[in-house]
Amino acid sequence: MMTNKRFNGADNYVATNDLKLAVNAALTLQRPLLIKGEPGTGKTMLAEEVAAALGMPLLQWHIKSTTKAQQGLYEYDAVSRLRDSQLGDERVKDIHNYIVKGVLWQAFHADQPVVLLIDEIDKADIEFPNDLLRELDRMEFYVYETREMIKAKHRPLVIITSNNEKELPDAFLRRCFFHYIKFPDKQTMQEIVNVHFPHLKEELLVNALEAFYRLREINGLKKKPSTSELIDWLKLLLAEDIPAEMLNAKDGASMTPPLHGALLKNEQDLHLFERLMMMSRNHR
Repeated sequence: MMTNKRFNGADNYVATNDLKLAVNAALTLQRPLLIKGEPGTGKTMLAEEVAAALGMPLLQWHIKSTTKAQQGLYEYDAVSRLRDSQLGDERVKDIHNYIVKGVLWQAFHADQPVVLLIDEIDKADIEFPNDLLRELDRMEFYVYETREMIKAKHRPLVIITSNNEKELPDAFLRRCFFHYIKFPDKQTMQEIVNVHFPHLKEELLVNALEAFYRLREINGLKKKPSTSELIDWLKLLLAEDIPAEMLNAKDGASMTPPLHGALLKNEQDLHLFERLMMMSRNHR
């Protein structure tokens, strides 16, 4: 049982009150916490910080387009068993030697409750979430090769992230507690930056945030710069000792932020930005 544990935030992660409530609701209800939000808003880092704050081990399952739900439970390595049988290896007599435990199995058999991160679930096939419904509901699964039922010693806190690349099935959504991480406003973003750069000069921070949010407001961007890209950009500004006044555009969007390659990540957005700059200069 984990209902006596509560998440009250972390030193290295700025969590809004709504986000803290969501984590604690998932703990109380003993349901998976589904976190959605733009890429770069700290969804994966949330699981790391929750685990650290609650003193729980963290197990991570990063989902790819080819990932199957069965891999999270276990896999039977028939190829190795065949090879060992051809070599006369004694291990072939025990099928347990060829069962590879997945992340869910590890979480179920951990000696203490763990935080289990299922990261970017929307990358997988649409059937992937449904294939995990029973296991996440009942906290058990059957191993056909060994004819044994694997039951969770402790219910893990399951945190599932999604970038909204595809819709998740209704049956899966019903079993989760849902929270959407809104993109931080300037005040929250300032708190986030202060965690990473506690001694950043006020003028540089204010001007950098102005330039950053001005860039995000451009209509038509294929990929808006995220929190993680802002942190990278600030790191570069400090490393190159860029003066704060270079970020202070007097005429709106007409000034190119220095080192903007940390913020704009594809040709389409860069060309759009350059076009807007040219139009702005022509209208001056």
